[in-house]
Amino acid sequence: MFMAFRSFLPLFLVARPDHKPNNILVKGMEENEMPGHTKAEQAVLSEAELEKIGIRTKVQPTSICAKTQKIRCSASIAKSLLFQFLPILTWLPRYPVKEWLLGDIISGFSVGIMHLPQGLAYALLAGLPPVIGLYSSFYPVLTYFFFGSSRHISVGPFAVISVMIGSMTDSLEPSGKYMDPVNGTNYTILNETRRDAARVELVAAVTFLVGIFQIGLGLLQFGFLATYLSEPLVRAYTTAAAIQVLISQLKYIVGVDLQEYSGPLALVYTFLELCSKLPKTNVGTLITSLVAMTSIVIVKMINDKLGKRLPVPLPIELLTIVVSTGISYGAKLNERFHVSVVGDIPSGLIAPKAPNIIYFGQVVGNAFAIAIVSYVICISLGKIFALKHGYKVDSNQELIALGLSNFMGGFFQCYSISCSMSRSLVQENTGGHSQVAALVSSLVILVTILKISELFRELPKAILAAIILVNLKGMFKQFKDIRTLWRSNFIDLLIWLVTFVATILLNLDMGLGVAVVFSLLTVIFRTQMPHYSILGQVSKTGIYKDVAEYQKADEIPGVKIFRSSATVYFANAALYEEALKKKCGFDVEHLIKKKKKALKKKQNRDKKEEKKMKKIASAIKKTHDSGTNNLAFIDIDVEAKSQEPGGDTTVNEPNGSVKDWKSQNHNQQESCYKSGLKALGLEKPPVHSIILDFSPVNFVDTVCIKTLKNIFRDFQEIEVDVFLVGCNASVISQLERGNFFSQTITKHHLFTSLHDAVTYVTRNQGEGSPPTDRVNPSTKM
Repeated sequence: MFMAFRSFLPLFLVARPDHKPNNILVKGMEENEMPGHTKAEQAVLSEAELEKIGIRTKVQPTSICAKTQKIRCSASIAKSLLFQFLPILTWLPRYPVKEWLLGDIISGFSVGIMHLPQGLAYALLAGLPPVIGLYSSFYPVLTYFFFGSSRHISVGPFAVISVMIGSMTDSLEPSGKYMDPVNGTNYTILNETRRDAARVELVAAVTFLVGIFQIGLGLLQFGFLATYLSEPLVRAYTTAAAIQVLISQLKYIVGVDLQEYSGPLALVYTFLELCSKLPKTNVGTLITSLVAMTSIVIVKMINDKLGKRLPVPLPIELLTIVVSTGISYGAKLNERFHVSVVGDIPSGLIAPKAPNIIYFGQVVGNAFAIAIVSYVICISLGKIFALKHGYKVDSNQELIALGLSNFMGGFFQCYSISCSMSRSLVQENTGGHSQVAALVSSLVILVTILKISELFRELPKAILAAIILVNLKGMFKQFKDIRTLWRSNFIDLLIWLVTFVATILLNLDMGLGVAVVFSLLTVIFRTQMPHYSILGQVSKTGIYKDVAEYQKADEIPGVKIFRSSATVYFANAALYEEALKKKCGFDVEHLIKKKKKALKKKQNRDKKEEKKMKKIASAIKKTHDSGTNNLAFIDIDVEAKSQEPGGDTTVNEPNGSVKDWKSQNHNQQESCYKSGLKALGLEKPPVHSIILDFSPVNFVDTVCIKTLKNIFRDFQEIEVDVFLVGCNASVISQLERGNFFSQTITKHHLFTSLHDAVTYVTRNQGEGSPPTDRVNPSTKM
């Protein structure tokens, strides 16, 4: 044993001349990571070898028939579906009455007090009678109580959805359609009763369609649609909607009548007309608006500062409505100062009525846009509160809950609902723990509809406009996003600006469409213009980074490691190939052309040699047949006979041996095409191996596969090996289905990690290409 140890010790010392006791682990790691380091114990496996060792099996996709066969109906499955469809059955039986009930009652009462003025105001914003806002604050909210999965959001009328509906009612049911002539004069007067009835029918149809869209998308598990509306897009869209709300409500603030515009640039025309009519401002209306806005802003600031000390926020909006209604009634503002008031508000509930299907064809696009926007706002706020309080919100169930709320609202003349940030914050801050708060707020609205609504007949519309404008404060703060995005992400800034400008210049529906299309185009643009880089080894480790970014990242001699920051598909495959050939350090196309030119010259020389040899062979044969050995009188013209089809291509040489000149010619041509660069007198490229890092690639299509085949073909033509690294299982399967692998491109060209590929090519430098796989590449290993 001692002798064996003694014989092994010199080898150890030779392999580790710099051995030190305190850095043995560091040195050992560095040596193991160095490419080309002769260490037999380090295994480097290609994908073909890995599949043999790991015994890879293909996972067959499940067919539709197999999936349908797995569908079974049982009591447990029906129960789970029922609990999923009705979340109230999950949390209500376990509702902690002692801990949560008081907070939910206080919260629900506070939110109900906010629902009352906002419902009246947002109905005005939607171009509808105020009572429709109260209906929309009751029926949909009550429905969401049973089906919603979020515990803290407050659904109901929302400014952005209201202005989307308002732009639609102005364009499809303008006031100009309902001007009745005054008897005996040439004047006309607006018939508000007929106009409001038509708009209510139109909005009910839209709300019904919104519900259908949301229910269908939820059942089809399309809750992920919210991901296609990025945060910059949504914030820019709501900011532009806030501008639309501001301009649409200024006519109530200054007390002037404006013409209704629709379509592109409608907002610009409205603003210009408003400016032209400012000299006709109703002073009484303006003073009423300014006093109301000042009071609301001051009290809201007090609520923000003393929020933790106050049990509930001061209901300044409700107080403003009550006080202003009393002043308007006592001072007769409508009669004396021509201050526009709300008018009659019918009390009591209405019977359900089926939506008018005549409007469906006209509003289907508007309905889909409203369905998506309202859902995106709700799920965004729902996830914020769920993350804060430690529970999950089911995105698909939220779609279904909103859809059912709108679906039911369509039968009761409601307009589409969404989630309000201000009401949701009040619901959370005042102790709300569940949707029991929504139930309490619905009861507050119900009492208002049944007994109190008719008391608000003398409520000035300027007060409702003031409430709307003050509540836009949070949306106007989103202009700060421009500065933030300028510093952080220029593409997101472009999305923000394009969304804002498109929504302002076009209407809300067209603006949303332009914003979504532009947002998706930025994704395509970023995949078409990714960052291409050459990687190098960082300080003799197994880590490879961009040589342009890391000073200690050194390229491996004779090896180019190429990486794209995006996946490779039809939109950028040609750019990928172009960038690779540009960054490899030499002109690939020029070298291929030089080789083809050299091959052509060699073929021409070989043909001349072939003709010369054929002449000699023919002369030798003729001389041999004549029995003379004198070659001085050989007739050279006999070569024509040997070139005849089917002619004898074997000749007898003077020494008696037989030679097949046709076979020799074929071998010469074959060797000609297989000639290397050196044989053709050309220099080899400075790179012997190209490694393509495919770790960022998550799928390949047919165009990508063709591009990869072209890359392999071109580089193999100039004696440069190509390897793929980091292909995940799905990419390998797609390469197999796309017939990528062949006798010249095998799975021996695939490696799991960059370091394995680098180690392989540095060890085998000068040993040629990897072994070819004679087995069918699609065969299971």
